Amino acid sequence: MNHSTLNTHPHLLSPKYRADIDGLRAIAILIVVGYHAFPEWVRGGFVGVDVFFVISGFLISTIILGSLEDGGFSFGEFYARRIKRIFPALILVLAACYALGWFVLLSDEYRQLGKHIAAGAGFVSNLFFWQEAGYFDNAAETKPLLHLWSLGVEEQFYIIWPLLLYWAWKKRTNLLFVTLAIIAVSFAVNVDKVSGDAAQAFYSPLSRFWELTFGSMLAGFTLYEMSWKGGLKRRMGAVPAGVFPGQAGPMLQNIRSAFGLLLIGAAVLLVSKEKVFPGWWALLPTLGASLIISAGPQAWLNRTLLSSRAMVWIGLISYPLYLWHWPLLSFAYIVKSGEPTPVMRMALVLLAVVLAGLTYRLVERPLRFGRELRAKVFALCVLMLAVGIAGYDARSNEGFEFREVVSINSQAINDSDINVHNVGGGCGIRQAADEEMVQNCVSDDRGNVRFALVGDSKAAVLAPGLFNASTDNGHWLFIGGWTSHGATVPVISNEPVYENFQSSSKIALDALAGNPDVKVVVFTTATRNLFRLNNETSIDDLPASPYAEVAFAGLDGMISALIRAGKKVVITVDNPTFRDPKQCIRRITSLSWLNRAMNLGHDPSCSVSYDRHLELTAQYRMVLDRLQAKYPDKLRIFDTLGQLCDMEDRMCTPFHEGRLLYSYGDHISQYASTRIAAKLVPFVEDFAREER
Repeated sequence: MNHSTLNTHPHLLSPKYRADIDGLRAIAILIVVGYHAFPEWVRGGFVGVDVFFVISGFLISTIILGSLEDGGFSFGEFYARRIKRIFPALILVLAACYALGWFVLLSDEYRQLGKHIAAGAGFVSNLFFWQEAGYFDNAAETKPLLHLWSLGVEEQFYIIWPLLLYWAWKKRTNLLFVTLAIIAVSFAVNVDKVSGDAAQAFYSPLSRFWELTFGSMLAGFTLYEMSWKGGLKRRMGAVPAGVFPGQAGPMLQNIRSAFGLLLIGAAVLLVSKEKVFPGWWALLPTLGASLIISAGPQAWLNRTLLSSRAMVWIGLISYPLYLWHWPLLSFAYIVKSGEPTPVMRMALVLLAVVLAGLTYRLVERPLRFGRELRAKVFALCVLMLAVGIAGYDARSNEGFEFREVVSINSQAINDSDINVHNVGGGCGIRQAADEEMVQNCVSDDRGNVRFALVGDSKAAVLAPGLFNASTDNGHWLFIGGWTSHGATVPVISNEPVYENFQSSSKIALDALAGNPDVKVVVFTTATRNLFRLNNETSIDDLPASPYAEVAFAGLDGMISALIRAGKKVVITVDNPTFRDPKQCIRRITSLSWLNRAMNLGHDPSCSVSYDRHLELTAQYRMVLDRLQAKYPDKLRIFDTLGQLCDMEDRMCTPFHEGRLLYSYGDHISQYASTRIAAKLVPFVEDFAREER
């Protein structure tokens, strides 16, 4: 580059345009999108972000170093350019996510999205995601703005790097030494942290700066041979010959380019989310991108493949395409309650390309390359601030629970507390130490307590309905829940499988047996606790459980003790078990056209036929029938299926009239608690009135 290549006016200089770098951008975005849309095929496509880091470091440092040598560097103009480059498309995508989330996200999800919008607007997303979880965790698909972590790393780098370069230039410090020192320290942090704290290694700017600085070093090498004033050469010292594109012959240029592309391809094929990344693996895409850039625009692959019109066009829209593609895929995952079909994913990728093209043409170019007006920069800053405030407002207002998608789905996450009024302290437990062993020890402060509920977390979510539905014929107390000491399961047994349940269960028994006001005790507990099932999301292993006799004896022990104390007992039949109800919600409400477009039918895994449920629970029901036969006058079984299943269609689903019957896991919602209590309360009152 001779003197005429760089402008001499006292403004930031612009690097000479290289079509092949846009082509390299195209490779980076294609493999990133490929990974997000088809991870089973493009296993290591996330390394495209590392390629972007090198490109960004190269281009931005070319501007800074060239402007410093020409004497025209301006911090104000530098950051104004960054604002015009980054803000327009980002503001649009953040606003679109806010709007779409309004219609499809539950309150806790919208609250999280609001936090992520605020973090994205402040360019600190990587720091927030670092604290939340890993990039490859199971919840990643449900975070529409997860991809903004890389933007956070970049912008944090560009807060520090221009200041450091400017200081080093003015102090006449060896720039090559400064650059190599940052690469060495950052890479060492990366390697050190990747095994012990993978999330920190992935998201921390300290473990990622070396990739951007690699591109910066490449910019210094490239400008070194083009330096017309000699300032850069004096500040970099002696640099080995042959590292610059202009000094390398055509064969070396071609070898560099081909080997660089080979390294990126190897990274895509060899790296996967099972690998510890970045670590040493990140050298593959970083060195690959550096070799391609250093080969220069005349290398055969750069000149033919990377500079082709199609690749250049994809490279030009790569930034808005990066912003659009992941929110579309993530929202589809949320709305579909699972991974969209390959056809749908391909359609969403094509939609992202269309949106990216429109964003580049109608938003990015006019604001980035139009007239140089300070008002543009000011307006963009105000808009970004407004978007950030809107996100923070959604977070601070608990996700706006008045929204339609929340109200029709009732309670999405139940905290197992007694969410009612008229709850006083005390349930008859005498010792404070004993009371700490149970999660809930509460009674209705309106008096006339005649009925008790005892059980684990399944009882805790039924309690609100019982308290609210109680009448002057008798109010309720509740003992139970699940604490770090174990669950309160209404069994008395010396069997090892119930060891964690015995302390709180015996405390509950003593309190109930010693309370003459309580006439009827209701047992509610999870089938998995009685039969020691393998997981919390299905009862498929219930028919093969070897614990039927143990469960019978344990329940019998509690029932007989309460009957001896003058109580009657009711056992509620456990509810059906589904996947997490959030994955079964029909989230599209007002946007019925989108509901139809995405073919949001009923997910088969979100329902079970009534007959199939009876088949799975046959052993459980046999235990209950045996207990009923043993205590025909003192025990009643209350079946909840009438309130949780459609008895005409003989189907059990998580919904009733558009409302969620379940809150988290296999626990009923407060809406279902109200439905069950409306039948259970008079059932218990009638049982209490029967002659003993």
